[in-house]
Amino acid sequence: MKEIYEPKFVERLFDKMSSSYSKMNYITSFGFSERWRRQCVEEIGIEKGKIVVDLMTGMGECWKHILKKSDKSSKLIGLDFSTEMVNRAEKNKLNFKNSKIEILKENVFENSIVNESADFVISGFGLKTFNDEQLEKLASEIERILKPNGEFSLIDVSVPKSKFLKSFYMFYLKNVIPILGKLFLGSPETYKMLGVYTEEFGNSKRVYQIFNRPEFKVEYVEYFYGCATGIKGIKKE
Repeated sequence: MKEIYEPKFVERLFDKMSSSYSKMNYITSFGFSERWRRQCVEEIGIEKGKIVVDLMTGMGECWKHILKKSDKSSKLIGLDFSTEMVNRAEKNKLNFKNSKIEILKENVFENSIVNESADFVISGFGLKTFNDEQLEKLASEIERILKPNGEFSLIDVSVPKSKFLKSFYMFYLKNVIPILGKLFLGSPETYKMLGVYTEEFGNSKRVYQIFNRPEFKVEYVEYFYGCATGIKGIKKE
């Protein structure tokens, strides 16, 4: 299982999924993905005139929720290392012509974002592709780029606690989603990985443990009976 957390493996996977990822993300979450992204953003008090960093930005699916609180003095930085996802983010950027958006094609662990330059950090559905060691690095990176008193909110799909929901959802991810992946991409194996990542991830409790460090004040968050989980927090002064 070590291979699935290698950056090159993840990058190739999301390059392959880019053409249908938005639809499949919606389908795999039974339409809840948009609601969860909005709730993730609303967990923190984004204000006008601030700098928001969207890590693992994908095609910029969180942008419309982030930019509701923006003005001409605000700035959004979207970061992703998938070439195809970044290409689609560039196209999505055209939908927000009155907003200042910078897109960085970079690995989150080797990024050019200036120390303590971000007021807020967001990430939607990128946590499950990291192992514990990488989550430690992610926590360090978010601590590095956030200003003192800066806030962050992270979310991902999770394995629900309810036995009924868990058995139904995992059957759906492991058996139905690969079939849909074959219809969309001609490749069931590509979307089968969503189930593999989700099962390995479980929920954000391990993320919470890793981020519960002296630099942060952090909270664990559940959405819709644990079908999505995340953390939110603040960097202490």
